[in-house]
Amino acid sequence: MSCALIFGAAAQSHADDINIGVNMPLTGAFAASGDYVTNGAKIAVEEINAKGGVLGRKLNLIIEDNKSNPTEAAAVTEKLIVRDQVPVLLGAWGSSLTLATMPKLMQYQVPMVVETSGANKITESGNPYVFRIAATQHIEAKGFEEKLGLFNIKKVDFLVINNDWGRSTVTEFTKMLENKSIQVGYVEMMDQATQDVSSQLSKLKGSDSDTIIVTTAVEQLTLVLKQAQALGIDKQIITTGGSQNPDQLIEQAGSAAENTTHLVFFAPWEPDSTASPDKTKAFIDAWKAKGYDFAGLTESFRGYDGMQVIAAAIEKAGAVDPAAIQKALWDTKVDVLNGAVSFAKVGQAGAESAQSTPNIYFGKIENGKVHVLR
Repeated sequence: MSCALIFGAAAQSHADDINIGVNMPLTGAFAASGDYVTNGAKIAVEEINAKGGVLGRKLNLIIEDNKSNPTEAAAVTEKLIVRDQVPVLLGAWGSSLTLATMPKLMQYQVPMVVETSGANKITESGNPYVFRIAATQHIEAKGFEEKLGLFNIKKVDFLVINNDWGRSTVTEFTKMLENKSIQVGYVEMMDQATQDVSSQLSKLKGSDSDTIIVTTAVEQLTLVLKQAQALGIDKQIITTGGSQNPDQLIEQAGSAAENTTHLVFFAPWEPDSTASPDKTKAFIDAWKAKGYDFAGLTESFRGYDGMQVIAAAIEKAGAVDPAAIQKALWDTKVDVLNGAVSFAKVGQAGAESAQSTPNIYFGKIENGKVHVLR
């Protein structure tokens, strides 16, 4: 059956709702983050539907668990497109997960809004169905460069997850730091499932660096901070990727999180510092009304923003059709929690992917609270 017939059948069998696919890690190593993003998307859909939906129809999320596994992420993508016949997706949190979905997006010619993944390869691979609102490692490094004056850095070591996300971080941040005459020392890797990083940390403790840049999800980061404290490491620790949930670190790592600094893309601790204070306050109120943990806000906004972008594109397209939505996404401009979203073409000529440029913040944990550095 052709794509046109598949989606024609979908329009007939689901005439009342517009189905949106959500491909997230709800179990496995990234489960906490995936759950937060999904809940943010649900809040956005509730708000949109309460205002009449899109094109006079309600949005309906079809949520699938990619189990923090790239193979599963690809299978979930195909399932959502073929079985559920969704015309657009949100996903897939981690860079390795998103990269695994991309051949399926190309095969079925269905667009996906990428809400979290930061690896440069995602928008350099020649896939015109990728529309990313998350920062690349290049964008993160540039944002870090603009705030270098907040830190007194002479030499940096890295401790990163051994996947596309972590490796891209090392590449981009090393370029930026060396251009600023800041030395780069050790680069230590840790596998996704690693529970003990004491050997890597012991090596970094003996280094003459003053700063350790860490890239991994909050679950593993909690272990890193606790083990660094146990080893008596007294160096500046800065995390990247925007997936750290500083409040969750305060709760889970306790004093081991003290004085650590975290690159994030949403600053709920100080709403007036965000791109849209009124939108931020309203979202925080909606999140709290659900009884969700405040800690989830630094991830959940991604799902909320992603769904707002998707809804705006469907409205602009005027049709629930993958090709129309893909075309409309290129022209979509919408203000979300992180700021103004609009897409620029990046990557291979003639098959460019789309990239928006989000705002970047740094939150430092001091006396058990998060403060936005300015």
